[in-house]
Amino acid sequence: MVSLALKRLDAVPLFVPAILLLGLLGVVAGQLDQLPHSVAAAPFPETVRIEPRPYSYRASGDFQQDGVPINGPLVSLAAPAPLDIMRFEVREDEYRRCVEAGACEATSARGIRDDFPVTGVSFEDATAYARWLSSATGQTWRLPTIEEWAFAAGSKAVDHALKVETDGSNQADRWLATYDQETAAVVEGPSAPGPFGNFGVNEFGVADLSANVWEWTETCLTRTTLPTNPHDDATSIVSCGVRYLEGRHRSPMNVFVRDARGGGCSAGVPPENLGFRLVRQAPWYAGVVGWFSWP
Repeated sequence: MVSLALKRLDAVPLFVPAILLLGLLGVVAGQLDQLPHSVAAAPFPETVRIEPRPYSYRASGDFQQDGVPINGPLVSLAAPAPLDIMRFEVREDEYRRCVEAGACEATSARGIRDDFPVTGVSFEDATAYARWLSSATGQTWRLPTIEEWAFAAGSKAVDHALKVETDGSNQADRWLATYDQETAAVVEGPSAPGPFGNFGVNEFGVADLSANVWEWTETCLTRTTLPTNPHDDATSIVSCGVRYLEGRHRSPMNVFVRDARGGGCSAGVPPENLGFRLVRQAPWYAGVVGWFSWP
């Protein structure tokens, strides 16, 4: 009995710090949850939770093998992490609040209604808005990756592989085929932005995907050379001065470009109406303690 009591007393110094640590985490989490009420500079955007499911997407970037351009491989994921993404693209009036706060640069668009998505924004504009929204809400917001965008798009995602055979020795032949394919996609609907929900929602409730606004992602341009021998490693060059846009077709674009029709890195038909939506990143403490909730 005596020895058992001593062992229990020896465990107290270890048990007490653990309880104190959990209590401290609870206090910090509670303070973070209260931060938006004290800042109150921006409303919480409406989001959709995309639950894990198996899916595939076309890898981004330029791929070649034996000196010949080829389609990127299909990437399959069995159980990606859940994703919280904005139901709609960022609105004109939402972006204007960032401009009025001095954290974003005004766009050149004039006369656009508040219930329309903001357009004429660069990657740099979009990331500036994400920083401001994160500060204003106490949550972490950022652009989605290509992988995340395709995960959220579901049945609205477009396979960007070139669907016709081209002369591998003639790069111009592939460019022309890409232009023809992208032109066919563009003429399927109006080119001007429309009000929210005008292009429908997908099976997860995410609106206006692959429509008339191309959305910035945080994925960098890559150029990958695949080896002839499957046992060898591929080589890639990454350029983060160029990021990818998703929409009716996927396009690489310089991070400072606001109007792709005036220049950029797009191959084929230049995308119109550059806009964006954000994903909400779970806080660092999510999942550390089971009773912390994350909306």
